[in-house]
Amino acid sequence: MNLANRKAVILVSGGLDSATNLAIAADQGFELYAISFDYGQRHRCELEAARNVCKAARVRRHITVPLDLRAFGGSALTDEIDVPKNRSEAEMSAGIPITYVPARNTIFLSIALGWAEVLGATDLFIGVNALDFSGYPDCRPEFIEQFQTLANLATKSAVEGTRPWTIHAPLIRLSKSQIIRCGMELGVDYGLTQSCYDPDLLGSPCGQCDSCQLREQGFAELGIPDPAQNF
Repeated sequence: MNLANRKAVILVSGGLDSATNLAIAADQGFELYAISFDYGQRHRCELEAARNVCKAARVRRHITVPLDLRAFGGSALTDEIDVPKNRSEAEMSAGIPITYVPARNTIFLSIALGWAEVLGATDLFIGVNALDFSGYPDCRPEFIEQFQTLANLATKSAVEGTRPWTIHAPLIRLSKSQIIRCGMELGVDYGLTQSCYDPDLLGSPCGQCDSCQLREQGFAELGIPDPAQNF
């Protein structure tokens, strides 16, 4: 398929997964339009990482959408709730953790869908992963499939157009080490990324939250140091 000048909107958080997701979209030949969200997250330093990742990838345009999800809270990332630390794999896989932000990916994809329609794009890339132990319901293949169905029902471009929407989730069945290996092959600089849920005021990672532990495990399985020296 010739993707020359074909636009794609890529969700970029500034984390390891989203940086890899962006690199995959670039490798597939899409014209890159990146979107990030300033949603009241306690790890807001990820937005600077997102800007750096997008600059390195030479995206055509990168926007950051203000969206304060603290208005309803309900998550350790957007409310005065402690971020779980030093959890075992069994604890991580026992249920949906308090770091789940209610309907976050549904909200983010919906906004990205609107921008993509304005751009004339019908491809969205999101770096969700179903194998992480965190178990978020909006990171599952079933969610991505159903959102794609929704996009093709709910947009003017799909109803009147000739090309259907595709929601790309290239990392969804990969382990963290597989994601890192893929990104390294594509030249991703993981030193630019930020994964921690609870960094300090200077943006230094805690090394103890689920996200930090999963990242550490991924690099350890490959036997290579984390270039961000997060731990």
